[in-house]
Amino acid sequence: MAGKRSFYDILGVKRDATQDEIKRAFRKLAQKYHPDAGGDEQKFKEVSEAYETLSDPKKRREYDQMLLFGGIPGADFGGSGRRGYTTYTTNVDGDWSDIFGNDGFSGFDFSSIFGGHGGASSGRAQKGSDLTLSIDVTAEEAFTGTTRKVSFKVPSTGEEQSLTVKVPAGAVDGGKLRYRGRGEYGRNGGSRGDLVITTRVAEHPLFKRDGADVRMELPVSIYEASLGTSVEVPCPDGTTVRLKIPAGTQDGKTFRFRDLGAPNVKRKGSRGALYVKIRVKVPTRLSSEERELLERLKDADKRAYREDVERYGS
Repeated sequence: MAGKRSFYDILGVKRDATQDEIKRAFRKLAQKYHPDAGGDEQKFKEVSEAYETLSDPKKRREYDQMLLFGGIPGADFGGSGRRGYTTYTTNVDGDWSDIFGNDGFSGFDFSSIFGGHGGASSGRAQKGSDLTLSIDVTAEEAFTGTTRKVSFKVPSTGEEQSLTVKVPAGAVDGGKLRYRGRGEYGRNGGSRGDLVITTRVAEHPLFKRDGADVRMELPVSIYEASLGTSVEVPCPDGTTVRLKIPAGTQDGKTFRFRDLGAPNVKRKGSRGALYVKIRVKVPTRLSSEERELLERLKDADKRAYREDVERYGS
């Protein structure tokens, strides 16, 4: 036992250390030895096991009683144990953010180090965790499809890896592309995780996406809406389509063009629809001649536009 170090020795604190002192000591050592920071994984396990015991009042009392009997159950105590004594195991299922705060370790998978829920690693094969990143594409690139070369770092090894990402035609904002076997390395012979890439599609000044469907607003004058007209309407693929607007078209009227929207990434070979909503624009300034003509038209108009409203009036 002479060569064994107690949990207090491992954390570098006195036997009568307060919980705050124990927590500060562990925090400092864990940041030093954390694998994500290039530290020693075995030492990280050691200080974590010590903290797991000393931070629990009940476990700490039992541990202190053993020390009083002359034994020094060190970091390997949980693995060997002794008859009649409690066997300690490392359990890291608590709230680690309380220990590490905002130091960049909140996303680390501690179960990959300690073998899951409590206890040391069983040696079973474990699949690596998924890695994530995002790429930005323009609205036009999302319509037609594009490629991006991305680089990412594998946390466990620090190695830089590259990949050419094929963004499919019809990609949507928030869509995910999964590349299997390009994530974190597995443990004990386990397979690699996946690389999950999220597409961030910029907004188009004219077209608004609704999945594979595309919506747009088409301004027309009160004269065009009243008399009717034909307008060349742009499509997402760069072509145009002629829209015939009937006389008397009201503001908000929507016209649908099948298969002129974006490619449907869920149904290969199909496309969504293009929806065109009419927006009747009323002039804010009139010339003297325009005002005179409109006044004459208004006086000649005998239609009861507010008949349904006025019936509820006094």
